[in-house]
Amino acid sequence: MVHASTTSTRARKIVAPGLNSDAPYFSRLSARSALYTEFRLLLETQDFIRQSAEYRKSVLEDNCLARASVSARRKLWEELHARYRLDAGDPLFSAFWTEWQRGEAEAERGLTAYVLFALNDRLVADLGTDYLFPLLRRAPAEIRIDDVRAFVSRSAEKHPEVLSWSEQTTLAVAQKYCASIRDFGLAIGTANKRTVRPALYGAPVRLLVTALRLSGTPLMDLVRAPGFRLLGIDVPEVIDALGELNRRGALRFRMQGDVMELELAEAA
Repeated sequence: MVHASTTSTRARKIVAPGLNSDAPYFSRLSARSALYTEFRLLLETQDFIRQSAEYRKSVLEDNCLARASVSARRKLWEELHARYRLDAGDPLFSAFWTEWQRGEAEAERGLTAYVLFALNDRLVADLGTDYLFPLLRRAPAEIRIDDVRAFVSRSAEKHPEVLSWSEQTTLAVAQKYCASIRDFGLAIGTANKRTVRPALYGAPVRLLVTALRLSGTPLMDLVRAPGFRLLGIDVPEVIDALGELNRRGALRFRMQGDVMELELAEAA
């Protein structure tokens, strides 16, 4: 018998693109990177979670991100919204906001934003679980733009949409992906980037668990979800990681015989 907390699980079913195997690849990274710095600055100007129209006003009218022209502000808003959802009415963004507020260290917040970014982009999710994961485990390991390009090219059979991308677009996606990984704290370096194995934090794990619940993933499948590889946690290690977070008080997790319980602790 398996038990799980009912907290956050009775909301309408939401399948994030990063958890949907049928979601297409997009080339949005060809224009700009993850824009994590701008995203963080936007969040730091807000005392509480807001509706999409209010975030838009902050960027376009209040110019909180200091862009010189209206067109630049509009473009920046469109790209931020596409990457991070930015709407209090969105269950995934709402869950992210809760964990962002609970995060105690900059590294923890960076990883939490990375999880949201990957959950909202199937290409980033697949790169994270398939390409980046072994490099995180071997950290410091070199991240090569050509390897990311090759990953995209090999994905064409399952994601034929990449066949319409020009070589320049694919190169730009690879370059911006590598830069984004560094910005989230998963790599260091400028010209030559090397991975940094992430520490185990509560906020990004709780966000991933919430996303899996929102997608309707049963608990026994949840603890075997490949999405944990985004955080450098291999599938056989998920239960141990949850047990460690339970010991720290970051969540509540218990396994006894055929009973498994997982509950996300409320913020103090």
